[in-house]
Amino acid sequence: MTVSIEPMTVHDAPRCAYLEAVLFEGDGPWTEDLFVAELAAPHIHYVTARENGEMIGYAGVALLGQPSRGAFVVGESEVHTIGVDPAHRRRGIGGQLLDELLRIADEHGGPVFLEVRTDNEPAIELYKREGFEIVGTRAKYYQPSGADAFTMRRPERTEGSAR
Repeated sequence: MTVSIEPMTVHDAPRCAYLEAVLFEGDGPWTEDLFVAELAAPHIHYVTARENGEMIGYAGVALLGQPSRGAFVVGESEVHTIGVDPAHRRRGIGGQLLDELLRIADEHGGPVFLEVRTDNEPAIELYKREGFEIVGTRAKYYQPSGADAFTMRRPERTEGSAR
């Protein structure tokens, strides 16, 4: 079956909130209202993964600062979230969502940052394959669980730079 990556709409917010509750129970899952607010922000971009019309994943990135200009980096991006329905994991959908976020971020320019639970080994490996490196640890970052997070950074991609 073919998975399509499409822009998220406010009509997707209830499904996102449902998946958040399943995926991030104990770490303050986002509500439908929070997704709607994110979609209203002009600097934040969300996409969905769909199969046969059903939303099976979602992801978002914030474009911060100004777009980069030549060698002078004035922008950066931050991955806010990537979530895939547990029934559809291990099929590369998270990687497809991340690829689209990175395409959007690369158009903006600058490095890309994210936080990931220190115990989420599959996600950490995915991010490392895409050029992210661990640059720090945030103690008790996720609440209310108190789980730690790694801060990861991928340097700015320039024309001709390796992927």
